[in-house]
Amino acid sequence: MTPGRADFRELERRNRRQTLALVLVFLMLFCMLGFGLDFVTGALRERDGHLAGFPFLTIVALIVGSVQSLISYYGGAALVLASAHARELAPDSPKHQIVLDVVQEMALASRMPVPGTFIMDDPAPNAFATGRDPHHSVICVTQGLVDQMDPEELQGVLGHEMAHIRDYDIRTMMMIAVLVGGVAMLADFFMRWSFFGGIGAPRDSDDRDHGEAGAIVAIAVFVLALIAPLFSQLIAMAVSRQREYLADASSVEFTRNPRALLRALEHIAQIESPLADSSRGIAHLFIVNPLEGAGEDGEGFFDNLLSTHPPISRRIQRLRELVNEPAGIMC
Repeated sequence: MTPGRADFRELERRNRRQTLALVLVFLMLFCMLGFGLDFVTGALRERDGHLAGFPFLTIVALIVGSVQSLISYYGGAALVLASAHARELAPDSPKHQIVLDVVQEMALASRMPVPGTFIMDDPAPNAFATGRDPHHSVICVTQGLVDQMDPEELQGVLGHEMAHIRDYDIRTMMMIAVLVGGVAMLADFFMRWSFFGGIGAPRDSDDRDHGEAGAIVAIAVFVLALIAPLFSQLIAMAVSRQREYLADASSVEFTRNPRALLRALEHIAQIESPLADSSRGIAHLFIVNPLEGAGEDGEGFFDNLLSTHPPISRRIQRLRELVNEPAGIMC
């Protein structure tokens, strides 16, 4: 086995482990929210230091989370593309044909199957890749990327996306996109039920002396419902940020031209143009943050903590160091 193939297999195993760990974390969030709903509805009660009742909603939440995980694995790409309102890219114009040709070039350079190619009708230059493995993967570009990038810049961007496919980042990030939405939906359901049903309200006189612990548990899970969507978003952001630098480096490997992605990122950084049709649930998939102007990337700790991407200026600086180019030069 060649060293490259060994590295590829190790990346696959690492991402499989990380995906499993993420699924377990999200299933735990589902179960904790279901457990809280059992207390809110009275299905579970604390009596003399013991739990009484049947955790019906906990089991339902576990089933929902498991189904959500299966849906995200087998149908997540279709859900992401539908969320982005993307359509399959057809060779109906010279620029579209160039994109398809570059995708084939990058697939050959990375020794990967040619992914499906989709397009979003948005004027902001951006792109993302998704799917569960290299044989079931797609790359989606915006019309703005097609219109504004030259072939060299397209190579840099599409090489970056092929790196996410080769490294199996697409599977982890796709499942996060779907599971984050599931956690937000269940948390919202819990909040609504809590407000209408009351938190830990005793159902009969025998419960009034023994319901304090149940009320505390219900309130604790109520707080969890408040922070669970933010917590799941922070997971998505942290996982996304650490993968972007690696994909940038791999793009240089595929194109054998560090200036390709450098020019593309410099081009994007000059455009204050968030995507008109994107959501926070899939923001971490894109090559640059689609929810704000590309130039708005703070350098502080909290700026990075709350961002799906590392600062584009820092990514540009790393690429400039590869070509020994001074920091002040812009293309």
